[in-house]
Amino acid sequence: MIERARGKGALSPHELVETPPRLFGTDGVRGVANEPPMTVETAAAIGMAVAHLFRHGGASPRPKGRGAPPRSQGRTRRGRIVIGKDTRLSGYMFETAIAAGICSMGADVWLCGPLPTPGIAHLTASMRADAGVVISASHNPFQDNGIKIFAADGFKLPDAREHAIERLVADGSLARLRPGPGEVGKAHRIDDARGRYVAFLKSTFPRDLTLEGLRIVVDCAHGAAYRTAPTVFEELGATVFAIGDRPDGRNINRGVGALHPDYAARALRTHEAHLGVALDGDADRAIFIDERGDVVDGDEVMAILATRMLRARTLKRRTLVATSMSNLGLERAIVEAGGRLVRAPVGDRYVVEEMRRGGYAMGGEQSGHLVFLEHSTTGDGVVAALKLLAVMVRERKPLSELRGAMRRYPQVLLNVAVRERKPIASLPEVQRAILRAEARLGFDGRVFVRYSGTEPKVRVMVEGARVRLVRDCAAAIAGALARACGGS
Repeated sequence: MIERARGKGALSPHELVETPPRLFGTDGVRGVANEPPMTVETAAAIGMAVAHLFRHGGASPRPKGRGAPPRSQGRTRRGRIVIGKDTRLSGYMFETAIAAGICSMGADVWLCGPLPTPGIAHLTASMRADAGVVISASHNPFQDNGIKIFAADGFKLPDAREHAIERLVADGSLARLRPGPGEVGKAHRIDDARGRYVAFLKSTFPRDLTLEGLRIVVDCAHGAAYRTAPTVFEELGATVFAIGDRPDGRNINRGVGALHPDYAARALRTHEAHLGVALDGDADRAIFIDERGDVVDGDEVMAILATRMLRARTLKRRTLVATSMSNLGLERAIVEAGGRLVRAPVGDRYVVEEMRRGGYAMGGEQSGHLVFLEHSTTGDGVVAALKLLAVMVRERKPLSELRGAMRRYPQVLLNVAVRERKPIASLPEVQRAILRAEARLGFDGRVFVRYSGTEPKVRVMVEGARVRLVRDCAAAIAGALARACGGS
């Protein structure tokens, strides 16, 4: 993976930093189900490693005081690890494999079944568990799957802890660390997991407001939120039209959800709704559709929310955290409202790390990952929707009017498939294309090139004041990458 970086969290368009390939990418382990690394053998080994590490000194301090689980007397206490998944066919086998690995190391498993990624993060912390494991490949097609891990505090693991898991999986030491037959763990099912999460989500919406009178289309992407999301909006008073809520194990994200907002847009027009909410497969992000059927992405939602929080003086340290992919228009809107924008590396985990490091409370990505640390430890598409709906209700304005909070700069994002992940800094033709683009764009534009952390692709992002120039620059860079890396 290659990312442009400056310091620990901010990014520069002129410096390239390379990191070696790892089992864990930018958002956990991911790959084609039943092919390395996403095999049951690897999944079981990850379960064993997680159980061992968190049973013997977790990645973060366990909560203390009232409600904390009692510790065993006179022996190493049993660990407890929460497992959730989305609706993929392969989720069953990975859930079983990870649970078996955890139990084999003497820890107990608490199974939630299909539940959004942020729901598992919430339950991990609220149950005082040692860790949480999510089986999901987010927005990827059904044949892919992945494993994400949360620490006891509900936050994703830092790189050092992921490296420790990788070492245990790779060095063969886990077989020697297994306890005796009398010390293996048990598996339990949390029957009310969905209800607990729904209650939490509703608590994030202002108690003095209601969604009565609003018509909302909710596209669940045939994914993990197919029951929770419609329930939340209905119980808060909205008339809900649920689509993408018939998962069959193979249809997750297929033509629906955050990657295909046109599906929700068509339903919105059919039902004459006020808002469309398009979630991805694990519901940690959302893309919105206004009442006219136009798509509203994460940058525009952050502009709406952050500018109002700045006016109300409720945006902590007057700072919003975004990434290198966020539009220049968002940065200009925040600065003009009296705040500042801090850019973190691409990936919601890096946004959260920057938020925690700087003491900030709000951040997100253009792709729809929005994080509100006052409520959640990771992105949550439904929480983001409720925040946006609260502004719509309070101001009695449609989303088409609210989105005027920022003026978008023309931006082009191209994905170039690659057969080989060659260091970008070592590709002369690509470097020349980047330098030419930066010279043509001047101070009113940006170029950002990086390898995807989850797919065999290079992301090329170019933005500037003129649409045709932006398109030409992006196409030139993408063409150079395709020729240099054997892409298509």
